[in-house]
Amino acid sequence: MILSIAAIVVGLVLLVWSADRFVDGAVGVAQFFGMSTFLIGMVIVGFGTSAPEMVVSILSAMNNSPQLALGNAYGSNIANIALILGATALITPLVVKKQAMTRDIPILILTTILTVLLLKDGNVSFADGMALLIAFVVIMTFNILSEWKAKQKRKSGGGDTLDSDTEPAEKVSIGKSILLLIVGLALLIASSRMLVWGAINVAQALGVSDLLIGLTIVAVGTSLPELASSIAAARRGENDLAVGNIIGSNIFNTLTVVGLAAVIAPIKAMDPEVLSRDLPIMSALTLLLFLICIPFRKKGGKRSYGFGRIGGALFLSLYIAYLVFLGVTTV
Repeated sequence: MILSIAAIVVGLVLLVWSADRFVDGAVGVAQFFGMSTFLIGMVIVGFGTSAPEMVVSILSAMNNSPQLALGNAYGSNIANIALILGATALITPLVVKKQAMTRDIPILILTTILTVLLLKDGNVSFADGMALLIAFVVIMTFNILSEWKAKQKRKSGGGDTLDSDTEPAEKVSIGKSILLLIVGLALLIASSRMLVWGAINVAQALGVSDLLIGLTIVAVGTSLPELASSIAAARRGENDLAVGNIIGSNIFNTLTVVGLAAVIAPIKAMDPEVLSRDLPIMSALTLLLFLICIPFRKKGGKRSYGFGRIGGALFLSLYIAYLVFLGVTTV
């Protein structure tokens, strides 16, 4: 018990510290390359924090349990929007740049629609997996090229179409930024695992049921890297990084995590709950994210996109309702 409590304390301290270092590194990389923190949030932070899901997906498929990859990916997407963005918005209202509303969230919605169309027959074939992976490559290529064109336009004095905010007050060397990024991510994942291990042991010692542990500690624990990095970014005013993290992570989970699992071990008959429960909930939350970010005020004649503490409370309430629903239907 003492060792488990120590793991919780040390894991929590490391989680907070590594999240700050990870954000430092991500911002430094964005500044060095003149890229928006939103794109860095999508590509580096979002994919980096989704690395555990990818590992689980590959191992599950190799062990002939690709169904686990679906639950892992879609469950993480639900937690990313409802839990992580909800908790982050409660701490500090999230302001979303126009780029996210006109390009990135719509891309996430299209990605979700593609997934529903491919999975509606109840299986995920090798061809479906390849289609998801190709879609991922196309989306990332499009985003990077769009960013590069916007950067060239800014250099030529043509304005800033992507609302970039990467002009730094003080530049950090690229070597130090990459080191912070790598070390921060490694400690972020390791500390979250340490924290979850300690919490599970303490819960079991107190007689908490395995079902409740799975629906609470484990469910939240797998999202701790995204949660910690998003909160750390939002606390420091890097809203683009926080939101980009979630959008990038969800795109990565939907296309790459599921795509890799299907390519390695095609799913011929998926669990019916995926179509009747997980995909509809994930799709509804994705659409709600877009709707709730519709301009909630005008500031100086300029529209602002995003949501504040009321929206955060709504998302958190939906996540709690989701956990209760899972508990009731899985007993």
